[in-house]
Amino acid sequence: MTKITPENPDIYKNILAVVLAGGKGSRLRPLTASIAKPALPFGGSFRLVDFVLSNLINSGIDSIYLLAQYKPESLIKHITANWQLAPNGHVRFVRVVLPRREHGGGFRGTADAVYQNLDLIERHAPNMVAVFAADHIYRMDVRQMVDFHRECNADVTVAMTQVPIEKASSFGIIATGYMGEILDFQEKPDLPIAIPSSPEYAYASMGNYLFNTDVLVEGLEHVLRCGETDFGTHTLPRLIQSHHVHAYDFSRNSVPGTQPYEEQAYWRDVGTLEAYVAAHQDISGSLPRFNLQNPHWPILPTIFAKQPASFGTSHVQYKRDLFDLHPSMLCSSGNLSPAESEALQIGTA
Repeated sequence: MTKITPENPDIYKNILAVVLAGGKGSRLRPLTASIAKPALPFGGSFRLVDFVLSNLINSGIDSIYLLAQYKPESLIKHITANWQLAPNGHVRFVRVVLPRREHGGGFRGTADAVYQNLDLIERHAPNMVAVFAADHIYRMDVRQMVDFHRECNADVTVAMTQVPIEKASSFGIIATGYMGEILDFQEKPDLPIAIPSSPEYAYASMGNYLFNTDVLVEGLEHVLRCGETDFGTHTLPRLIQSHHVHAYDFSRNSVPGTQPYEEQAYWRDVGTLEAYVAAHQDISGSLPRFNLQNPHWPILPTIFAKQPASFGTSHVQYKRDLFDLHPSMLCSSGNLSPAESEALQIGTA
């Protein structure tokens, strides 16, 4: 099997990335009242979308479409100002794509969003398509997932991580076989399947998928015929029955520069206010669970990057559904529009 290494870059250069950035982030209101969830400030200088984009760029995957829908202005502004990779923008690019009028002017779900842009995939003719979520906090060397995908001769690979069983109903839950093949995929089940060897945990989808291009195109055409709209609810459970679908264990991913004191394979879904604040606490202090300052795997863009404020002594307090969270703790003031700053001023004491 051909390995993906810095000496062998062409394999992952022919991967097209499609980042799903259209969610409303309803559980993060009022922070998302006027800001798209992926554009929400994080850690002093960054936006949530910067983490997935950094992982892709650092992995050598630099042809990226961002599919946006809800309040896209803040996301477009951020990408335009900070993510212009090359002057011509034809080979190396990060480009925001909005729903099209001919499809009704909106995305009905994750699979429908990608289907509406099938022509972009066919135009690039990649060997593989990475469909990734836009709003999680983590570092990941995507090349290692691609290696796994190729070694397994998989048609589809889903990145998975362990989550506590009591929280598993908020995720797509995976049951795997001995070789990592996915036996069952349940989207946000009431009774999630536990890991047999660790019943206090379940395997959750990270919302990151690798597709062989022909399999993705076939699956998206089925979306049109059957009225399906969502990868987790419709597409993946069906593909498990007909194709080689494998799960990549994120705990195996090794990122250079990770410190011994950090939580290994750190990944957080910051879909709620409580999780959003907790993730900020994880980056605080002298020995953070997740260190934003890693020169070997930088969070980009670095033009505004600065050390985030420490939350160990800051007035960050969960009380009912409000947080005493000042915008200066979340994002440098020069990166916030007046509307964004107003949206972040919640529960101030």
